[in-house]
Amino acid sequence: MPKILIIEDEPELVKVLRSYLEQGGYDVVTSFRGDTGLETWHSTHPDLVLLDLNLPGMDGLDVARSIRRNADTPIIMVTARVEEADRLIGLELGADDYVTKPYSPREVVARVKAVLRRANAAQKDDQILSVADLRIDLDGFAVTRGEDAIDLTPTEFSILATLATKPGRVFSRAQLLESSQDGEIYEGFERTVDAHIKNLRAKLGENTKQPKYIETVFGVGYRFTRSE
Repeated sequence: MPKILIIEDEPELVKVLRSYLEQGGYDVVTSFRGDTGLETWHSTHPDLVLLDLNLPGMDGLDVARSIRRNADTPIIMVTARVEEADRLIGLELGADDYVTKPYSPREVVARVKAVLRRANAAQKDDQILSVADLRIDLDGFAVTRGEDAIDLTPTEFSILATLATKPGRVFSRAQLLESSQDGEIYEGFERTVDAHIKNLRAKLGENTKQPKYIETVFGVGYRFTRSE
C-alpha cells in the first residue's frame, strides 16, 4: 500500500484529503508544520509528499529543497499561491506537480495516481537507452554519464526518456507533459515543462548556448540531439 505524507496546516483539508486517499487505497501520514513534516518524511519514508507552501515552522519551499537534497521522493505542491512565479519556483525545486486551492479532492487523488504511475513506470520496462554519453536504465530508473550517476525526479526522468527514445524528433510541451503524466494533461500547465527542462539541463551540465543533449526548437518544443 503506497504511503502518502500530507504536510498541511489546515486540519479540515487534511481530514478530507486523508479520507479520499484512504478510500483510494493509500496509507496516509500527516503533519501540520513544515519542520515536523520534514522529520516525518525522514522517519516514515513515504512514496509521495503532498506539500503545502504556507506552513508554520518551515516554509514549504524550504521543505522541498531539503527533500530534494536527499532523495527523489515525488512531491505534489498543494497551495493557495496561484502566481505563476510561485508555481515555477516549486517546479524548479523538483516538484512533480502543483495543485492550487480551492481544489477537488478527487483531482488531487488523480494527480497522486498519475505521479506514482510515472514513478513506477520504469519497473514495467527492461529497456536500456544508450544515447550520446548517457545510459538511461528504464528498468532501474537510473541515468548515468560515464561513472557518474545523475539523480532525477520521476517527471524529469520521464521527460528525458521520452526525448532520448527518439533523438532528433521534436516534441511539443503538451506531448512531453502527456508522456510524463500518463496521458493526463491539466489546462494551463504546458509551460511548466520549461521548468523541468531547466532542471534537466542543469543536472546534465548543459551549456544552453551549445546544448549537447536537449535542444530548444523555438515556437515548437524540444528535441534530443546526439551532437558531440
